[in-house]
Amino acid sequence: MVKPRKVPMRKDVLTNEMAPKRLLVRIVRNKEGEVSLDETGKKPGRGAYVGLDPKAVQVAAKKHTLDKIFQCELSDEFYEELYKYVEHQKARLDLFGELGKKH
Repeated sequence: MVKPRKVPMRKDVLTNEMAPKRLLVRIVRNKEGEVSLDETGKKPGRGAYVGLDPKAVQVAAKKHTLDKIFQCELSDEFYEELYKYVEHQKARLDLFGELGKKH
């Protein structure tokens, strides 16, 4: 009998809800203090996860929520990039179903 694989869960820093890791976007701050999107999930540094909810990202941009989490000032361009990425990933999820699912 094959044992079902454990699904890694992470907390969405914007909603404080737990979700499967692959349904979240990782944002990372490196040693130099640069904050960037981590599409691979493997970049070194302090990471935080954001769910695929464009509205939550818009609210975070208005309140500069991620600035507080990463303890640095993030540009509006960063929030815009995050919004576009989250919106794109959500559209892919809606179109293709689960991301990264092997057939």
